[in-house]
Parts: sequence; structure tokens; C-alpha cells
Amino acid sequence: MNDLIRQAQMLQKKMLQMQEELKNKVVEASAGGGMVQVKVSGGQEVLEIKIDPTVVDPNDVQMLEDLVLAAVNDGLKKAKEMVQSEMSQLTGGLNIPGLF
Repeated sequence: MNDLIRQAQMLQKKMLQMQEELKNKVVEASAGGGMVQVKVSGGQEVLEIKIDPTVVDPNDVQMLEDLVLAAVNDGLKKAKEMVQSEMSQLTGGLNIPGLF
């Protein structure tokens, strides 16, 4: 029983360490053929948004809003997938509810 508790504590320590490391990893996503680009951390934080000046049209703000929204959502999705992939390596593929 003590071995099981010790293993769980070690796993928890490794998971916390990995979560901190993942906060520093970055994924990139884009929309509109690269016209809008975003960088998102493994901590689900949008770090950067770049917009190509040619896509800025004061007469079509809706298109720019849609591109930004699509790029950000894609970036957040990729960051979540990265975290899940890294964590599944640590947990041996076990799906632990509330972990990701």
C-alpha cells in the first residue's frame, strides 16, 4: 500500500512539473491562409496575434473579426491537444478525469 501511495505522489509531482513546463511551450495557428496568426501557450494563454495589414478593411470589419476568432480558437485547440498528448505520455494513456 505504501508503494502505491509513493507512486501516486511521484506521479503527482511529475504532473505538476510537466504542467509548469507546458506553460512555456507554444503552438502556432492561423486563419485566412496565414493572414491572421496566433501563438498560444500550453497554459491556454494567447501570447501573440499578428494581422497582415492587407486584411484590414474598414468596410469589412466582420471578416477580420471572424479570422481572429478562427485563429484564436484553432490555437487554443492545438494547445489543449499538445497538453493532452504530453500528459498521456506521463500517465501511460490513462484518461484521468479533470487532469486535462
